Amino acid sequence: MPKPQESAVYTHGHHESVLRSHTWRTAANSAGYLLGSLKPHMRILDIGCGPGTITADLAALVPEGRVTGVDRAPDVLEQARATAAARGLPNVDFAVADVHALDYPDDTFCVVHAHQVLQHVGDPVAALREMVRVTRPGGLVAVRDSDYSAMTWYPRSPGMSDWLELYLRVARANGGEPDAGRRLKSWALRAGLDDITATSSTWTFATDAERQWWSGLWADRTLASAYADRAVEGGHATGEELRAVSEAWRAWGEAEDGWFAVLHGEILCRKNA
Repeated sequence: MPKPQESAVYTHGHHESVLRSHTWRTAANSAGYLLGSLKPHMRILDIGCGPGTITADLAALVPEGRVTGVDRAPDVLEQARATAAARGLPNVDFAVADVHALDYPDDTFCVVHAHQVLQHVGDPVAALREMVRVTRPGGLVAVRDSDYSAMTWYPRSPGMSDWLELYLRVARANGGEPDAGRRLKSWALRAGLDDITATSSTWTFATDAERQWWSGLWADRTLASAYADRAVEGGHATGEELRAVSEAWRAWGEAEDGWFAVLHGEILCRKNA
């Protein structure tokens, strides 16, 4: 019987404006809920590792263990390998993989981690079951995802509201669920997990530099990334509408009193022994 495969399309792609955000991510700002549970000897699988910045941080935290980063996009793994090499980390490796059909035996890893992954997959419950399968008894499944409808900002503007409505349409048309953060505990229960710690945390962008960085990457992403292509090709927006959204992002970034918060749901689940 053939293995199940991913059915959703990754909304963002790997345009420079997307990687600008991904390479900013660290274990501290994106996996803080997990760090207190790590031990130096652990073997970790980092799913959807992208350019590998979180993966490298995890490897540094388990010097007697090993971290494997996997992603569906072979090209981004070259950047991940360069990140690990630049930091001189001998205990990390990378491979192409699909979270719905991981090429690892049962009970392989102490921790299976996924950051901003389940919002983009076609069957998050099946993905979680696969993550559990490769986790050792007593090990941890750790997942963190943003929740787009819970994102909030000031000052409000019609253009920014248009951005959120457009993003929700495009992401769902691609087969994902952009409001994943609030659903993580529910998905984990449906996947058969019962030892679940559910938490939340935020990214906040409020200083001049933070606003300009966050608004700039979304303004560029709206016009030049795979997300922009899918918005137009799917009939969700015209080029003119995308330009208006991009301009709204830049205007928000210039607001002295601008503030933006990204809510994340988190689950830390222990596999029954």
